[in-house]
Amino acid sequence: MLDVEAVQTYYGDSHILHGVSLTVAPGEAVALLGRNGVGKTTLIRSIVGFTPPRAGIVRFHGREIQRWPAYRIAREGVGLVPQGRRIFAPLSVTENLELGARGGAAAVGRRDNVYALFPRLRERAAQGGGTLSGGEQQMLAIGRALMTDPRLLLLDEPSEGLAPIIVREIGRVLVRLKGEGLSILLVEQNVPLALRVADRVYVMSKGQIVYHGSPADLDANEDVKRRFLGIS
Repeated sequence: MLDVEAVQTYYGDSHILHGVSLTVAPGEAVALLGRNGVGKTTLIRSIVGFTPPRAGIVRFHGREIQRWPAYRIAREGVGLVPQGRRIFAPLSVTENLELGARGGAAAVGRRDNVYALFPRLRERAAQGGGTLSGGEQQMLAIGRALMTDPRLLLLDEPSEGLAPIIVREIGRVLVRLKGEGLSILLVEQNVPLALRVADRVYVMSKGQIVYHGSPADLDANEDVKRRFLGIS
């Protein structure tokens, strides 16, 4: 589904990603973990076309996309839940969802599916996005990405700043989406959430992948958790 190969990405003269490689198979959930500032969001931006890599390859379904504009990558089936949610505060829940809609009449069915995943959004359909709680805004950001009918869903720190009960709800939804066959790349600092959702885990430090393995192997690796994730 996704193949990132030896990606080198810069912001100006600052070299952020140093040969990052990872893969996501069809129907698989992969987590990318690491502390703040190690390059996780930059990798997401490199995949979706916001900050194209200077070197390396990004393949989606076997096609090289690292030089494509972001809108074309989105149309190809890559959905993004950005860090910070970035919903449109003056617009209603329904209007936010409609902005992500693709497929005409089929979008109505996808909206109903979003409301089934997040009943609170149905209850607040006419409410302004800016009046929602942080957890509800995160649900809306995920719902908006699902309205694009993605084949691969990228989520950048979806649990950031949320209460534990909402984090558990987000985890439940991601497990359900994976069960329905959606491929997922989850960027997180919340290790329990990532281990619950993911089939495989990568750990990043200083712009490089420093660990790759199963959730169980990472959970048992105290050295990696202490050195790169700050878990003692």
